[in-house]
Amino acid sequence: MRRQQLVYELFLRFLESPDFQASIGKKYIDQRFVLQLLELFDSEDPRERDFLKTVLHRIYGKFLGLRAFIRKQINNMFLSFVFETDSFNGVGELLEILGSIINGFALPLKQEHKVFLVKVLLPLHKPRCLSMYHAQVELWNDYGFALQLAYCVVQFIEKDSTLTPQVFDALLKFWPRTCSSKEVMFLGEVEEILDIIEPDQFKKIIDPLFRQLSKCVSSPHFQVAERALYFWNNEYIISLIEETSAQVMPIMFPALYRISKEHWNQTIVALVYNVLKTFMEMNGKLFDELTGTYKMERQRERKREKDREDLWKKLDQLEINPPDPTKPPKILSEESLFTFAPTRPSLSSLAKEGDKSPSSSKKALNIIYSQFN
Repeated sequence: MRRQQLVYELFLRFLESPDFQASIGKKYIDQRFVLQLLELFDSEDPRERDFLKTVLHRIYGKFLGLRAFIRKQINNMFLSFVFETDSFNGVGELLEILGSIINGFALPLKQEHKVFLVKVLLPLHKPRCLSMYHAQVELWNDYGFALQLAYCVVQFIEKDSTLTPQVFDALLKFWPRTCSSKEVMFLGEVEEILDIIEPDQFKKIIDPLFRQLSKCVSSPHFQVAERALYFWNNEYIISLIEETSAQVMPIMFPALYRISKEHWNQTIVALVYNVLKTFMEMNGKLFDELTGTYKMERQRERKREKDREDLWKKLDQLEINPPDPTKPPKILSEESLFTFAPTRPSLSSLAKEGDKSPSSSKKALNIIYSQFN
C-alpha cells in the first residue's frame, strides 16, 4: 500500500497544483481514465478507497466536460450492484461523493436528477448488505446526519419537497421484514427525513407512515420498538403530530395500549406510557374515546374467542354415527361394475330368431347395423 499511497499523493498534488491546466490535462484524463479509476473503488483496502474518493472528487471539480459521464458511470455501477452483483466495496465512498454533487444541483431540479433519485438512489435500500454503506460517518454534522444514503435522499427532499411521497413509498416498499438491524437503520433515515419535512407533505404520508410505525412499536425486538418510540422525543415531529392528532392517534393508539399491557421489556413499557401521556395531553377527549372503543373491541374479541373454544369443546363431545370397530369399512361395493352396462344380443341369438320368420335376415342386418352405429 505504501507504493500506491505515493502514487495517489503525487497525483493529488498534481491535480491541486495552481499551475494545473484542465485544457491540457483532458488529453490524458479522459473517459477511459475515469472508467478505470471507478473500477478501482472495488478495492478491499479502505485507505485506497479514501484516496480514490478524493481523486475522483478533484477530477469532477476540474473537468466540467466529464461531470455527466462520471454521474452516468456511478449510476451504472449502482444499478449493477443492486440488480446483479449485490457486492461492491466502494458504494459508501461513491455515496459520499454524490452527497456533495447533489448538494450543488441547481434549482429547479432537472428531470434526469429526479430519475436518478427514483431509479438509482432509492433502490439502494434493497440489498442485504445495506449496513456496508449505511454505517455512521462524521462528515455532515451541520445537518445532523450520520448516514450516507440518508444524506443523499434528504438533499433531494430539501431541494424539492414534492418528492417526499415518492421517497416514503420506496422506503415502505423496501422495508426489511426479517433483519432488525436494517429496520433500525430505516427508522433512523425516516426520522432524518421528518426533521426537514414540510407540514403539507407530512399530511400526505400520515397513513402509511404511522401504520408502519405502529408495526415497529409492536415489534418483539426491543431495539426496533425503542427506535420507533424515540420519534416522540423529537420536538419538531411532536409539533407535526400535534397538528394532525385526529389522524395519527387512531392509528397508533391500539398498538400502544396493547404494548403497555403485554410487552416483555420494561423500558419499552415506560416509553409507551410517555407516548400515551403525550397523546392524552394533546387531545384528551379523543384519547378517552379511543380508550373506550379499544376496551369494547377487546371485550368483543374475548367473547369471540370464548365462543370459539366452547364450540370446539362441543364438537369434541359430540359423536355422530360412530363407526362399528368390529366391521371393517367398505370402500367399494361388492356388486360387479359390469352389471350397469347394457347387454347386446349375440349373433347366435339373432340367427335363431331368423329361422322363425321369413324376414329374420333383414331384421338381423338392421340390428347389427344399429349396434355398430
